[in-house]
Amino acid sequence: MKMFSVAHKTVFVVDHCPYMAESSRQQVECDVLTKSRAQGVIPLAPVSKSLWTCAVECSMEYCRILYDVYPKDKLVNYIVSDSEFHILNTWRREDQSTHELMSALAAVGPPNPREDPECCSILHGLVAAVESLCKITELQHEKRTALMDTADKVANRGRIICLTNAKSDTHVRMLEDYIQETILDQNKLAAGSDRLMAIQQCELVLVHIFPQGEDTLVSDRPKKEISPLLTSEVHSVRAGRHLATKLNVLVQQHFDLASTTITNIPMKEEQHANTSANYDVELLHHRDAHLEFFKSGDLHMAGTSTRENGLKETVTLKWCTPRTNSIELHYCTGAYRISPTDVNSRPSSCLTNFLLNGRSVLLEQPRKSGSKVISHMLSSHGGEIFLHVLNSNRSTLEDPPSISEGCGGRVTDYRITDFGEFMRENRLTPVTESSHSPSGKLPVERAKAQLERCTRYWPMIISQTTIFNMQAVVPLANLIVKETLTEEDVLTCQKTVYNLVDMERKNDPLPISTVGSRGKGPKRDEQYRIMWNELETLVKTHAGATDRHQRVLDCIIACRSKPPEEDDRKKRGRKREERDDRMEKNGSKESEDKSWQDSERLKGLLDKEDPESEVIKDSPDSPEPLNKKPRLTTEEVQSTERAKGPVSLLTMWTNRITAANSRKHQEFVGRVSSVNNKFELYQHLKDENGMDIHENGKAAR
Repeated sequence: MKMFSVAHKTVFVVDHCPYMAESSRQQVECDVLTKSRAQGVIPLAPVSKSLWTCAVECSMEYCRILYDVYPKDKLVNYIVSDSEFHILNTWRREDQSTHELMSALAAVGPPNPREDPECCSILHGLVAAVESLCKITELQHEKRTALMDTADKVANRGRIICLTNAKSDTHVRMLEDYIQETILDQNKLAAGSDRLMAIQQCELVLVHIFPQGEDTLVSDRPKKEISPLLTSEVHSVRAGRHLATKLNVLVQQHFDLASTTITNIPMKEEQHANTSANYDVELLHHRDAHLEFFKSGDLHMAGTSTRENGLKETVTLKWCTPRTNSIELHYCTGAYRISPTDVNSRPSSCLTNFLLNGRSVLLEQPRKSGSKVISHMLSSHGGEIFLHVLNSNRSTLEDPPSISEGCGGRVTDYRITDFGEFMRENRLTPVTESSHSPSGKLPVERAKAQLERCTRYWPMIISQTTIFNMQAVVPLANLIVKETLTEEDVLTCQKTVYNLVDMERKNDPLPISTVGSRGKGPKRDEQYRIMWNELETLVKTHAGATDRHQRVLDCIIACRSKPPEEDDRKKRGRKREERDDRMEKNGSKESEDKSWQDSERLKGLLDKEDPESEVIKDSPDSPEPLNKKPRLTTEEVQSTERAKGPVSLLTMWTNRITAANSRKHQEFVGRVSSVNNKFELYQHLKDENGMDIHENGKAAR
C-alpha cells in the first residue's frame, strides 16, 4: 500500500488576467443596516464583486475548511497567473495558513483591466502547478528517509484546482493536453534528480466562472481519464453564491468530509436580553463521525436532509442543555475536528466562543417517540473544537453478553453447540511450502471456498430448522458440502434419503419446534412436508457443483413424488389421527356413570309409548291398531344415545327416577315369553280354528 493520496497536495491556480476584473453582476446591498435615514441623505448604491474577488473568497473558504479539519498533513500551494506566475506560498508547514495566503493576495492586488490580454494566460500558472507537484514535501521526505529499503512506497500524487474563465470546450481540451505534456516533461527531469519526485497521479479540477445573466460557453463534464497520469473534470459555475456552494461541495468530496447541523441552539437576542431564540449551525468534519449511523442503518433517524438543491447532505442533531457543574468522563469512540460552514455568522460565532470557554455540549438524535439517544458531544481541547462520537450501545469495556441472551433478548435458541462444531471443522493451520502446489489454488482461497460452501445454508436458530435437529440427516448434511463426492458418498446420501422415506411410512415423529405456536403444532404429514422442503433447499445449493451432487437431488425429488396409493395411505393415517384426537377430547364424557345412561335410554322408550301420543282415528268403526315400534336392543340404544349428544342434568335425573319406578311393578307377560322380541296375539282363537303356531309367531296352514 502506497502512502500519500491525491489529497496530500492541492495546488490552487487562480486566473489574474484582465477579464477576471469583470463584474459578477451579483449585487451586494450596502445600505441594509440603516433603518432610519435622515432627510436629504442619498442612499448608498449597491455594489457587485468582480470575478477575481469571487474566486479569491471561495478559494480561501476552501483553504480555511481544509486547515481547520486537517491542520498538518494536507497542504495547499497557491499560485496566481497573469503575464507570469506568482507563487504565494510553499509546501513548508509554516506557510500553511490562511493568514499567510491573505497577506500574499493583498500584495498581488486585483487584476488590471488595462493590461494586454494577449500577454496574460492561465498556462503560466498551470506549468508552475505541475512543477510544484514534483517538489518533495517535508512529510514525504521524512517517510523516504525512514523507509530507505521501501522508499518506492512513498507515492507522489496531487490535485490541481484551476479557477478561470475559459473560452470554450476546445479551450478546455487544449489546457488538458498542455498539462499532460508538462507532466511528461517534468517526470523526465525528476527521474535524474534527488530533490524531485515524478508525478504518479494528477487530478485536474477546472472550474469555469462566468457572470450571472450570461450563458456559459463551457459544458460540465464528470471525471474523465485523460491518461494513466492525468484525470480531468470540468465544472461550469456562475460567480457569487453558486461558486461558494460548488467549492464547499468540492472540499467535502476531496477530503471525505460530512455535514452535521446542530439545531435548537438557544441564544439570547441582542435587542431583547431577557428572551432567547433557537438557531441552527452547520459544521463540517470527517465523515467517520457518522460511521455508526451507516453501520446501524439509523441515518434516517438522525435526520438526514438534502440541501443546496441536492448537492450535499447534512445530518441533524439536537442541542442538549449542558450541565454547568457536572464533570463527566464520557466513553468516546472517536474525536474529529470541526469547521463551521458559515464562520462569520452570529450563531456560529456564539457557538464557537461558548465551546472555547471550556463548555461541552451533548447532542442527541431527534426522535418522534421513545427515549432520547445521546450520540455526539462538542468539546474543545487546546483551543481546537472536536466532535466526539459517544458510544450509544453496550460498551466494549463491559462484560460481553451471554449468547443465550440473544440479540436484544429476543432470540434464545441459537445453535451454540452446532456452531462450536462448525468452528472446529473450519480451523486454519499454517501451510508448509512442500504441501502447497504452485499450480493449484492458494491455501487461503481453498479455505474461503470451503467456508462459503459450508455456510450456503446454515440456519442459526434451532426453531428455524428441522433437518439439522435430526440425527438421521447428519451423514447427508456432512457429505453434501464437500467439493467432490465419491460413489460411496452418493450411496450414503441415497441411503439417508431412503431412511427418511421409511420414517415417513412408519409415521415417526419429527423434532419440530413449537416455540411461539399454540396447540400441538403442525400435523404429521405437514411436518414431513417441511422436512422435505428444507432438505431439498440444502441439496439444491450444492447441486450445481458436480453430477454426483445432482444425483442426490434427483433421488430426493424422486422420493418426494409418491404413487397414488401412498397418498391414500397418508389420508387414512390423517383420518386416524383426527379420530384419536376426538376420542382423547371426549374421554372424560365416556367415563360417566353407566346407570345414568341406561336411565336416559329407558326414559326415551317410555316417552315413545306414552298413550297421550297415540293418534286415534275419528270413526265409529273399530279403531286401527297402534303403530308400535320394535323394542331396541341395548347396543342399538347406546348407539342412538351417542348420536343425541350431551344431555342436561334434569334429563339424567328424570331417567334415573323412571328406571327405578319401572323395577317396582311386574313385567308384562308377553314381553317375558316373546320370541325374538315378538309375541303373537290372540293365540287362543287360532288354536280353536286348528291353525299351527310356529316359533316365529306366524300361522301356517
